[in-house]
Amino acid sequence: MNGYGGGSGGLYGTGERRGLREQAREYALLPLRIFLGVTFVYAGIDKLTDSAFLSATGPGSIGELMNTVRDSSAIPALVDLALKSPEWFGYAIAIGELLVGLGTLVGLWARLAALGGALISLSLWLTVSWQSTPYYYGNDLPYLMAWLPLVLAGASMFSADAFLASRRRRTM
Repeated sequence: MNGYGGGSGGLYGTGERRGLREQAREYALLPLRIFLGVTFVYAGIDKLTDSAFLSATGPGSIGELMNTVRDSSAIPALVDLALKSPEWFGYAIAIGELLVGLGTLVGLWARLAALGGALISLSLWLTVSWQSTPYYYGNDLPYLMAWLPLVLAGASMFSADAFLASRRRRTM
């Protein structure tokens, strides 16, 4: 098989023959990448299409959420910053999630996208889910931990980054 992984062709036809374990290592992060990418695209679209969320006040609004978690967050100053313009903060989070999700799915600037996902998850953990007791009831900390392997490893399989790297190698 030539092309994407496997067989004598290797990844993008490099001509290297690899063992099953090496191929499995390359594919190991693909399910995580798909899950995080789809989840963040969905989260971004969900927020952008929810007029209640993108409001400063009212049930289900980002403003109400920030007011609710302000005193129990690890960094109240971060919540105060969001409360200066809740609508802007809501759009920033939603667009950030959408861009992170798309970058992760496509594998374009995959490490940067994963870092963005980790930072979003970290900020949500330190603000929104900080008060969750025990800590494993909050979902933002596991998302933060899930992003870290992608920050370290990037997207080596089925990604724009891998495709562009293979094109650069061929032109050299």
